[in-house]
Amino acid sequence: MLRIASSPEGGAFAIADTIIFVMKLDIVPKKHCMLPIARELRRNMTPQEAKLWYQFLRHYPVKVYKQRIIEAFIADFYCSKAMLVIEVDGVQHFSEQGQAYDRERSAVFAEYGIQVLRFSNTEVQLNFDAVCAEIDRSIQSRL
Repeated sequence: MLRIASSPEGGAFAIADTIIFVMKLDIVPKKHCMLPIARELRRNMTPQEAKLWYQFLRHYPVKVYKQRIIEAFIADFYCSKAMLVIEVDGVQHFSEQGQAYDRERSAVFAEYGIQVLRFSNTEVQLNFDAVCAEIDRSIQSRL
């Protein structure tokens, strides 16, 4: 008799001399060819991304990743436990082309049950505490 074990943490299980690999439930596919771009973006965050990362998200009690690849897109920040993407948008996101691209990304993220939370660079600079409070509310409500 073979039993199958599952776990939200994933991992390998040996049951009746059989090894079964179980994927984490919060894993989303990514294009590994984008890894060099994501690494470069991590090293060269915008001032607003850096502020949000170093002053709030880096030590947030729930793990948040910076510049995370999801399918063929790179999200500014991603909390896998809450299935939440946090975007800090510069001026390029307010053009017609930028908004169309953001809609496409959001639709792909939604297919995985991922919510997108967007803030402008100005909001992060001028209303930092309110931005952090909104992120906290969103993460806590999705856990």
